[in-house]
This record gives sequence, C-alpha cells and structure tokens, in this order.
Amino acid sequence: MKVGVAKETFPGEKRVALTPASVPTLKKLGLEVLVQAGAGLVAGYEDSNYVDKGAQIVPTRGDVFGADIVLQVRAAGENPDAGPADLPLMRQGQVLVASCDALSSLPQVEPIAKSGVTLFALELIPRITRAQSMDILSSQATIAGYRAVLMAAMELHKIFPMMMTAAGTLSAAKVFVLGAGVAGLQAIATAKKLGAIVYGYDLRPACREQVESLGGKFVVLELDSGGSEDKGGYAKAMDEAFYQRQREELAKTVAQCDVVITTAAIPGKRSPLLVTAHAVRAMQPGSVVVDLAAQRGGNCELTRADERIVDSGVTILGPTNIVSDAAYHASLMFSNNVTKFLQNLIVDGKPSIRMDDEIIRDTLVTHHGNVVHPRLIS
Repeated sequence: MKVGVAKETFPGEKRVALTPASVPTLKKLGLEVLVQAGAGLVAGYEDSNYVDKGAQIVPTRGDVFGADIVLQVRAAGENPDAGPADLPLMRQGQVLVASCDALSSLPQVEPIAKSGVTLFALELIPRITRAQSMDILSSQATIAGYRAVLMAAMELHKIFPMMMTAAGTLSAAKVFVLGAGVAGLQAIATAKKLGAIVYGYDLRPACREQVESLGGKFVVLELDSGGSEDKGGYAKAMDEAFYQRQREELAKTVAQCDVVITTAAIPGKRSPLLVTAHAVRAMQPGSVVVDLAAQRGGNCELTRADERIVDSGVTILGPTNIVSDAAYHASLMFSNNVTKFLQNLIVDGKPSIRMDDEIIRDTLVTHHGNVVHPRLIS
C-alpha cells in the first residue's frame, strides 16, 4: 500500500505533512512512501533527504494522488480556494489525512465525500491521553505561541527585559496573554524567558496553577465562569452578557500592558471578542497586540486577518498562519502527529476503520460516499 505526500498549495504555506525522519516508521508498517518533488523544500527538507530514508520522489501531483493514502497539511476548509483543484485526482476508496477545519466547512467537505474518499480531519483528534502524540492543534499551537512573542518583541518600541546599565535602568515590558491553552502557555513561557513581566488570563480557573508555574501572574476577574470547559478540555462559548462583563474587566489590565497576545478560540465557532477598540486605545502608543485568533474573526475588535493595523499608535497584528514561519520544526511536529495517527489506523498493512476506536471515530469525516461525522450531519 502506498502513502503519498502532497506539496501544499495554500498560499504561503511552507509546511510539509511528512518529514524524512518519519519515513522509516511508515515503511515498518508495510507502506511505500511517495513524495511529490519539492514538497518539503521550503520547510528545509530536500528531496534527497527523503530518498536517503527510503522514500520515492514522484514528479507530479497526479502521481501522489495515485497513492492509497494521501497526506496533506491543509485540505477542504483549510485550503478552500486551491483545494478543489485536487478533486479530479481523488478516487473511490482513497484515504485523505489532513487538517480540514471540517466543522466550519461542510461545502468543502461534501465534494470530497462524493468522490468516495475517506477523509480524516486531524484537528478533531480527541483530547485523551492515548491521542496526545497525534494532537496537531497542540503541537502547532506550541509554535504559534512562541512565534507570537517574537513577533511582538520585534514590533514593540521597547525591549522585554529589565536592564541596569551605566546609561540608566530600563524597565521590563509588561505582557498580557489572554487564553491559557497550549499557545497561551507557550507565549507566557517565552515572554518570561525574554525577561518580561507576564500576566495570564483564562476563563477556566483551573489554568491558574499552570500560568503561575511558568512565572506568570494570573489575572482574576470577578466573574462566574462555572462550566467554562468542555469534556475535551477546550474552552466553551459563553453568553454575550458574560463576554460583556469580561471585556470591561480585561480592559483594566490591557491598558497597563505593553503587549497583549490573544489566543482564545472555540473549535468550530467564531472567536470570542475580548479586547475592544476602546481598550486598545487606552494602551500607550507603541504598544502591540498580536491576535492569534484572527482566522476566526479575532479576539480584538480592531483585528484584520493577515493585516498590520495601527490605531492610536498601537499596532494590531492578525497572523493566520504564523506556524508556517517556523516550517522546519512545525513540519517535524506535524509529521510526528500524522505518523502516530497512521500507526493507530494501519492494521496488517492497510487502513482499518474501527468505529469502536475513539480516535478513528472522532476524526472520520467522510466514508463510503457520505459525510459521516455526527457534528456535521446533526
């Protein structure tokens, strides 16, 4: 059975779904690995690196989609404009494994179902212990949190650490991180390492210990956030009255900080608005907001996806593919996630669609010509 690694077609995407180091593991599963020429080049992986590990380089995209299993970083809703060009290359019984934004992209998923492809959406990996090594949201969020701090540090008109010099003492920058998931915690850790005074907030009270363990100061708001976490560990959407009170309270801390990094996202839903335009305009000129929730509308009222906005002297950045800027390591982590997923999926050298397996059941989006994921057909 053959596994094909396709070159990404989403504009600006530098990652690759499989890195050379993962090839031997797949071969041990009885799989032959085909890699589209140049698929890993912009991520720092040359064709020769794949060949050295036992993969075969194929010249065309059609060759890759001739494989039984195709691996991509982005498919369906994660590549809505260029992705449909691959539909004529797909065939009945083929397996496609990728990040798909499936819960928000039924129009992109349905044509894949009609082609007879069995689609697995990796962003739907359940947050259970057994699946931690397959969790692309966590692995890529680690990169995003790190890069967000570096982006902010480059934009800020100050340096992060306190410095005592012969020319005077420089006070440390204050960084406020909203959302203490994987991206937020990584942002807190990175900002702290750079010497900033770091504050963290999450509507889930259980996150306080994690923020403080990284050296951050947890911001406590006088709000009732009971039931703010779902069974998968993700933040749940709250009602608008709650968010209104939350925005009013958060504005007090936002105004005191030099950098605000927002990371609050609800799977399959619009990002909650946490930082109002009024709150941004209360910040000192030269301050920076980096909104990692920009792809789903943003946590900041002034955010525009993939744009650099300056309002009242404050710079607001809304990157939607920040992980691609660290494509080498982002690809390495993504590849490890995919490989672990395939190790669970492949039995006796071929995919085994076992609906009693929570990982397979929760990520299976299309099968036998139909959209089958319950959250898309309910």
